[in-house]
Amino acid sequence: MNSTEAFISSFDLGKHGTGVYYFASENLGSSIFCNFVLEDNQAHVWSIDHRKRACDGQIGYALLPMIARGVMLGPDQPVIIHMLDIEPAAEALNGVKMELIDAAFPLLKDVVATTDVVEACQGVNIAVMVGGFPRKEGMEKKDVMSKNVSIYKAQASALEQHAAPDCKVRKPVLVVANPANTNALILKEFAPSIPEKNITCLTRLDHNRALGQISEKLNVHVSDVRNVIIWGNHSSTQYPDINHATVKTTNGEKSVRDAIANDNWLNTEFITTVQQRGATIIKARKLSSALSAASAACDHIRDWVLGTPKGTWVSMGVYSDGSYGIQPSIMYSFPVTCEKGQWSIVNGLKIDELSREKMDATAKELMEEKTLAYSCLIDD
Repeated sequence: MNSTEAFISSFDLGKHGTGVYYFASENLGSSIFCNFVLEDNQAHVWSIDHRKRACDGQIGYALLPMIARGVMLGPDQPVIIHMLDIEPAAEALNGVKMELIDAAFPLLKDVVATTDVVEACQGVNIAVMVGGFPRKEGMEKKDVMSKNVSIYKAQASALEQHAAPDCKVRKPVLVVANPANTNALILKEFAPSIPEKNITCLTRLDHNRALGQISEKLNVHVSDVRNVIIWGNHSSTQYPDINHATVKTTNGEKSVRDAIANDNWLNTEFITTVQQRGATIIKARKLSSALSAASAACDHIRDWVLGTPKGTWVSMGVYSDGSYGIQPSIMYSFPVTCEKGQWSIVNGLKIDELSREKMDATAKELMEEKTLAYSCLIDD
């Protein structure tokens, strides 16, 4: 049996700083989307992270053992991790390699540490892109956007040059770094050979946060709650929607709204808690979410590749096709189901007046971000 390969790389972004990338690509037959393991096939994963910011580095550091344990692609899929970094970081990179070896993961078949970007990312099929430039005190929003636009133009170029042909046909690309939706849009613009359906951004973290809040409120296991929705941007304008969510109870499955029986909480505190959860965690631990973000990235890729359970949807930031009256040509979080490596927007859900207002508000922010990002391209 061959194995999944994960790549970590770093390169000099010039005025934008140093970027650390973890790459994973997948070289599997099409039936991998229906099975956890295939004989005589192997997979590769590309995850990207910027060491420049400690919290981003933590996401990559948390992500690696999850990949090695099979959290992302299944408990029977062996993995090979390729790590790429710049020459000055070669010693630290080797330290991470030693840790991975010392962990003795049963699924980890090999670890390769390299400073050659071509060697590391050639043949990439699945890309988990964690690197981005964080907003710092005193910086204008356009300054941050300009740096991220440049970073994701460069990352798009790397995928265009080195990704495996099947990545450009049917394999996943996940953008985690903020502003995730707009970074994914820029990536799409500058990697034209990769189909738009292959490029997504992470809103699964918000989705999982919503599930967690509901399960705590009802004192049930989180797995008993399903079909919450995150609409829109991965930002404080996102709309966590429980109008179609259900929960398993001793008396059978009930709607979350009926089970909680507190519309005021659901329409106010619940929404703001999920919207502001990231900021709350930063305030508490002085660093942004890392473990939960890495776990959500694994959830996102696993469900995309292996499929969502019957009757269950998840939230993914995808390229809008105009569904639910949302403007096309932005990356917007929708409810989706996944089968055989393909996601599909769940259509036909009833949208009430409050939901319409909040869905449009977050779409408006995404349009504003898109305009700002494109202005940075003109100035670049």
